[in-house]
Amino acid sequence: MKDGTKRLFTAVALLLAMLVVLPLTTAREAAANEIKYIVNGVPITTYDLQRRIAFLRLQQRGGNATQVAADELIDQVLHNQETKRLRITVLDQQVNDAYKNFASSNKLSVSQLDSILAQSGVTRDHFKDFIRAQMAWNQAVQARSRATGANTQDAVRAMMKSGEQPTATEYVLQQVIFVVPERDRGRLLAKRRQEAQQIRNRYSGCESARELVKGMIDVTVRNLGRVLEPELPPDWADAVKAAKQGGATKVRDTQRGVEFIGICSTRVASDDRVAQLVFEQQQAEKGGSSLEELSKTYTKELRDKAQIVRR
Repeated sequence: MKDGTKRLFTAVALLLAMLVVLPLTTAREAAANEIKYIVNGVPITTYDLQRRIAFLRLQQRGGNATQVAADELIDQVLHNQETKRLRITVLDQQVNDAYKNFASSNKLSVSQLDSILAQSGVTRDHFKDFIRAQMAWNQAVQARSRATGANTQDAVRAMMKSGEQPTATEYVLQQVIFVVPERDRGRLLAKRRQEAQQIRNRYSGCESARELVKGMIDVTVRNLGRVLEPELPPDWADAVKAAKQGGATKVRDTQRGVEFIGICSTRVASDDRVAQLVFEQQQAEKGGSSLEELSKTYTKELRDKAQIVRR
């Protein structure tokens, strides 16, 4: 799920930063395609296992790599079958965007990430298959969670009736993007970062943003509207909360180029929507009904019903 995927990506990024490169997979190893498991009719081959074992090594995970790889691939097949049954589709563009975002967040070009994954024995295709499976499975688990939404609504109503009035800060936000095409990142990123910092230093509120960037090329100002604190994207949340009303977050590099977020206004909100978000946040913090726990339970149900044959 999200936390587990984030930890995985962090581990990969750390290893990339250390410039660890594993031996190239030999042609003989790549050609080995013996079937090792059959999961509800879907084969898992030695080639699949080799790619996942290389992935585990890239994460520096301990334990029996062969068994861990097999368990993960079996779960991935089961997850893919379930998301197909639910008619959940992840578009190629979504996968490619996530892949580019991962490369950008680690200060790599897509071609550099391709090369590192190839040299490590993971391969770009294996990593993209992993991303696609994770994105689809997240949707399946969230759908399962929404199926119990009536219980959440009952709890929220009880919370409101008891006199509790949960509150949350509501932000009106504006996004300023200095666009840098992927092919020009190496050449333009530093220059665009300097331009963004200059505008950010002069930023005095959302009304002035478009005038500040008037005449500048490839600069976009987007009004993001009202966003409650629990709904802030994790990668921006701390920066937004640290900024003052009328001010802006620090400049940061993203897959689109260089950006900052303007804080147009803030207010304290207290309504049914806030109560639901606060309740869901509290439940997630308790862990008992978190999406991570639900994912484990859901996966066990699929395993219990599956026909898994080891060859």
